[in-house]
Amino acid sequence: MEPEFWRDRWARNQIGFHLPEVNPYLQRYWSQLGVAGGAKVLVPLCGKSLDLVWLAGQGCHVMGVELSEQAVEAFFSEQGLAPQISQRGGFKVYQTSLIEVWCGDFFALDAQSVADCSALYDRAALIALPPLMRAQYTERLNALLGSGAKGLLITLDYDQMRKAGPPFAVSDEEVHVLLGGHWALDRLEEQDIQGESWKFERVYRLTKA
Repeated sequence: MEPEFWRDRWARNQIGFHLPEVNPYLQRYWSQLGVAGGAKVLVPLCGKSLDLVWLAGQGCHVMGVELSEQAVEAFFSEQGLAPQISQRGGFKVYQTSLIEVWCGDFFALDAQSVADCSALYDRAALIALPPLMRAQYTERLNALLGSGAKGLLITLDYDQMRKAGPPFAVSDEEVHVLLGGHWALDRLEEQDIQGESWKFERVYRLTKA
């Protein structure tokens, strides 16, 4: 899945994955993670999510990463924020007091860029990627975030034969294969979102070993 795929989705306004409200699981479970006040939260593939604003409202410093410049500019415009803009390596960084969004390829991040991130929020990254890229993504997370980091992960699981992704189906077993070697996983909720027992959302609390 090439970067141009996502840029094209934003250009065509094919953004059904964007939630027009704060994610309810984030609001329900964030306080249970034990994230320290003022912690910096890494939010991969953040789009123009309102979750960034909510996290900042909890006193967190937020570092979003997003490939589409259109999405990043839409976020700050819609929130009435006037960010300072700078270039850091291959990233164009938009920054306000509590929210910064790095516009560029997540896989180009280095450890120094996220050295002060001690928390993770993933609602849209893991499920946006096909299998091989999911493995590459989690390997990168495992390398970037240090011991003791806390995280909230939200996944979608369904019969992939019924519907093509993205968002892609990610099973509970795959989550454990991808992350279980580096993170303690605690499944907080499983929700049948169709009422037909074939499509589920799952919420995990993560703690980096």
